[in-house]
Amino acid sequence: MIELLLLDVDGTLTDGKLYYLHTREEFKAFSVQDGMGITCWLELKKKIAIISGRSSQSTIARVKDLGIDECFVGIKNKAEVALELMKKYKLQANQVACIGDDINDLLMFDICGFKIAPANAVQRVKENANLILSRSGGDGAVREAIDYILQKEGLEGRVLELFKK
Repeated sequence: MIELLLLDVDGTLTDGKLYYLHTREEFKAFSVQDGMGITCWLELKKKIAIISGRSSQSTIARVKDLGIDECFVGIKNKAEVALELMKKYKLQANQVACIGDDINDLLMFDICGFKIAPANAVQRVKENANLILSRSGGDGAVREAIDYILQKEGLEGRVLELFKK
């Protein structure tokens, strides 16, 4: 079973575009569907971590809104963080999935047992993925991945039960 999901941000949780106001403030658009998928994942007592190559206040705000405890921004070598998290939670590679879209995610892919690429991922990432999603980053790719994993693990029925309480 997958117990830890590692997520890139730009191109995975977002469409990969950076928006700047004239004040140099940055903002990003996040999918509400991805947010619900993440909420379900966390409600099932599974772990999730954000590992982003960019430092962004928009990312930090979204992570806080979703209640994600593990957030790493400005990370050059994502594999190092992935290994630290695996050690912290005492997990093996086959218990870890990751979603990424660009070459800076490939080292993280090497660490994870299940590698997922959004539809908008660069070709090299798609070639290294176990699953290529039909949805792009920022357009429900993370939700599609979570739904896929939960369905494969037979947990999709438990998700609806979470909302009956």
